Amino acid sequence: MKPRFLLLAAGLLAGSVAQAQSGPAAAPSGPATDTYFGVPVTDPYRNLENLTDPAVAAWMKAQSDYARQTLNGIPGRQGLIDKMVEIDGRKAARVASLIIADNNRYFYLKTRPQDQQPKLYCRDGFQGTERLLFDPESYEAGKVYTISGFAPSPDGSKVSFGITEKGAELGRMLILDVPAKKLYPEQLLLTRGGGDWLPDNQTLTYTPYNNGDLKDMAARQNMQCRLHRVGTAQSQDQPVFSAALYPKLGIGPADYPFAFVDRDSKLAIGMLYTVDRYLYAYYAPAAALDKPNVPWQPLFKPADEATNIASDARYIYFTTSKNTPRQKIMRMPVARPSVATAEVLVPESADESIEDEQLKATSEGLYFVRMRNGVAAKLYFVPRGTKAAQEIKLPTAAGNLTLETKNAQSPDLWVTAVGWTTDRTRYRYTSAGHRFVPESLSSEAAYPEFADLVVEELMVPSHDGVRVPLSLVYKKGTPRSGSAPVLMVGYGAYAKSTGPFFYPPYLLWTQQGGILAVPHVRGGGELGEAWHKAGQKTTKPNTWKDLIACADYLVKNRYTGLGKIAINGGSAGGILIGRAMTERPDLFAAAMPEVGCLNAVRMENSPNGPVNVPEFGTVQKEDECKALLEMDAYLHLQPNTKYPAALITAGFNDPRVIAWQPAKFAARLQASTVSDKPVLFFTDSEAGHGIGDSKQKQFEVMADLLAFGLWQTGASAFQPAKVAVK
Repeated sequence: MKPRFLLLAAGLLAGSVAQAQSGPAAAPSGPATDTYFGVPVTDPYRNLENLTDPAVAAWMKAQSDYARQTLNGIPGRQGLIDKMVEIDGRKAARVASLIIADNNRYFYLKTRPQDQQPKLYCRDGFQGTERLLFDPESYEAGKVYTISGFAPSPDGSKVSFGITEKGAELGRMLILDVPAKKLYPEQLLLTRGGGDWLPDNQTLTYTPYNNGDLKDMAARQNMQCRLHRVGTAQSQDQPVFSAALYPKLGIGPADYPFAFVDRDSKLAIGMLYTVDRYLYAYYAPAAALDKPNVPWQPLFKPADEATNIASDARYIYFTTSKNTPRQKIMRMPVARPSVATAEVLVPESADESIEDEQLKATSEGLYFVRMRNGVAAKLYFVPRGTKAAQEIKLPTAAGNLTLETKNAQSPDLWVTAVGWTTDRTRYRYTSAGHRFVPESLSSEAAYPEFADLVVEELMVPSHDGVRVPLSLVYKKGTPRSGSAPVLMVGYGAYAKSTGPFFYPPYLLWTQQGGILAVPHVRGGGELGEAWHKAGQKTTKPNTWKDLIACADYLVKNRYTGLGKIAINGGSAGGILIGRAMTERPDLFAAAMPEVGCLNAVRMENSPNGPVNVPEFGTVQKEDECKALLEMDAYLHLQPNTKYPAALITAGFNDPRVIAWQPAKFAARLQASTVSDKPVLFFTDSEAGHGIGDSKQKQFEVMADLLAFGLWQTGASAFQPAKVAVK
């Protein structure tokens, strides 16, 4: 997810809302009652789950029109958009998603100020001449696509990539001959991303959905990984890894099966994905992958708690949290991979957690990153032939580090550092002499308006005494008078950390005298796997109680005051925002859940629900069902309660959080609140989960959030003369 959490109807001009306007009609109610382990639960808006019902569609459109008109009428909103566009224009190019093929050919996505969507480029080496390979904005007249992911073949001669429309995240895969810059005739439908290439540079694996209706439960159940040979029709592709082929492997209906050949160990790997971060994988000889009856052998089971792997010709390295809350690194020989006999290479640290996505092998050894409290990163190295990890001194302190390599046969390593107020800087690291040489593909830019920002890292006691990291960013000299508006941004799920990141649109909050606050709540990965487990399933209440404790701390210590805090989170962060506002409605001025999970107990009745059971639980187990009921913000709304203002959003094409979840929450909140604060519900009919939004749409969504939050926290420049309220 991008920093907008992990993210154009003509409106009123600023200040032009002169008369109060009545809001749209209340939602039609179609109640239902479910009984969960003897407990009856009434659901007053079950009818809103039928997104094809004309009455539901009409209500959602009326809500969206009203929300759009109200948001467009907030003074200062357009100024925020203009500032975001101006800041974006300072960089001639922004480069992301770099992959370097074995022949040193760079493949990457690049966005210029005039681009609304990233385009696919390549160049031979860092100094090579850049070539545009694919422009999604000009591929088909009248349509704008998003590149959903790409994969170059090992030798860099081909690149496969997915394209999608309207945020659906599901589309088709194209394959390009790179030297000729010519597309192959076949298109692989019902796919996302670019698949995985085999060493022959002619064959790739991919896992298509069963149909194109992402609201259909069957679309992503019992899927099969298939093998495609370049130049052949998709109808000829044969399955290579699935429950139907290998029923004894225990592949569940909700598991996403992927198979690929590991470039460095030269093993075929069959991987089963859900949201469970623990690896579930099998291995076989690479040559067997395109043969019948692949002799799959167990590599990892979830009980091993392995969370990431890297490899070279001799070893498979993996991070694990089993009996090790802050994780350790182990290794096992490629010739005889067995977790049971693996040896510890890097033991657990007492106060730093291993970033398991940043584990990279080169010809010189193994590199990895450790984090302290989720906000301070350090780089470590284990030289080949040793078991002694050594810290590598960075050229400057970093809040976050990402590592890039070419393959384990090359010594090349690139390190990208970023902070809350410092832009990403990419270095090539050379172990001889410990040299960091800047090698940025993105253009540089200056941000003088952020030069006087202060970063404060705090540890705040939560409801149970556990200390929670809290990051604050604000302008130097901001008074400690209880008057500063605060924007709290959080997530707290899947062991994902929430920073540090550099995203100027968020920092614009500080330019209005406000404080940007990021509470690193439990459920994330900031303090290791124990931190994740402490905000998962039956322990999920810690997630929103941590945010509440951080908000109380800011009020008590006069960073801000009651009625001055806006809270924002997206997707799984909807649980955090929804339950914080329903548990402590007095504490917040505004709640802004984006495409949020707000009706958790019904999640399994949506297409993306079953795959999320490992993180949130299932209604089929009593303890987990009770946990889902507790984390369900929709069910915790109470009538005749003074709730804060709310801006609730949904994407009609969202494949991750189905649009009826935020719709039901908005309907019940509007019927429950007596605070006379606005409750706006906006469904974007042209978008999904925020992934693939055009750059302009990203700016507009951020401006909606900031302007609404600043309006509700009392920022003078964002107060309309008179605005309709609900």
